[in-house]
Amino acid sequence: MAVAAFGVGGGTAVNHTLTGITYRTFTAPLSQVKAASVTALDRMGMQRAGGQKSPSGETILAKASDRDIEIELESLSRNSTRMRVTAKNGGLFYDSATATEIILQTEKALGKT
Repeated sequence: MAVAAFGVGGGTAVNHTLTGITYRTFTAPLSQVKAASVTALDRMGMQRAGGQKSPSGETILAKASDRDIEIELESLSRNSTRMRVTAKNGGLFYDSATATEIILQTEKALGKT
């Protein structure tokens, strides 16, 4: 099951599952979405904590107070990238509000708002 949350002005749809995973697909190459994600983390004062590449994309890890952030970027095509964000709050709990804000700030950095 997915629930849609709307950004400022109602023009931005961010989807999240009931388990706290937030995701969105951007019409932009992975390299641009990655750069915008890093900009979003910087704007929000979150510290990068590593990452890794995979055959279909890349994962970015970050920290914010007692939250562990994981951003998964998956290249769907040359010009589309799926972004999946989880923000774990103390282990078992997810912070979907923070994950949603990371996606909205990434969108802003891409100039899509």
